[in-house]
Amino acid sequence: MKTFVYPGSFDPVTNGHVDIIDRASKICDKLIVVVSVNMGKTPAFSMEERLELLRLAVGNNPKVEITSFSGLLVDFMRERNAKTIIKGLRAVSDFEYEMQMALLNRNMDNDIDTLFMMSSINNSFLSSSVVRELAKYGGKIDDFVPAQIADIIYRKFSK
Repeated sequence: MKTFVYPGSFDPVTNGHVDIIDRASKICDKLIVVVSVNMGKTPAFSMEERLELLRLAVGNNPKVEITSFSGLLVDFMRERNAKTIIKGLRAVSDFEYEMQMALLNRNMDNDIDTLFMMSSINNSFLSSSVVRELAKYGGKIDDFVPAQIADIIYRKFSK
């Protein structure tokens, strides 16, 4: 069974994330979308909120599992017997950082590979920080996040 892992902060999940999830789930038996704790970031949404937004955005795809994890990704990979990390890339600047992480993960566990997926052209500029900034100032986010979560994001920032 080919199990892939797609880690991220998903703060919040965007159409770009959902696109990677949909495409990655077609090339593996199981895709684990893992909301990871990034000590370098203070998330706008709690872990529980991010998990719920992902569940709403992804729907009932039987090949996708959504969970959270804190610690080294390679440890999570070993626990779940997964060998492939999925990472979405928007631009060359993403590649530089993600290549470093891929090499580091491979150094820690030689059995783990990273598969890079280019974002769709419609999402090449899209990031969670852009969505947060727009929502914070009342900008239109409907084209950038799944319809079923847009109101939740608006409410979060209208407080």
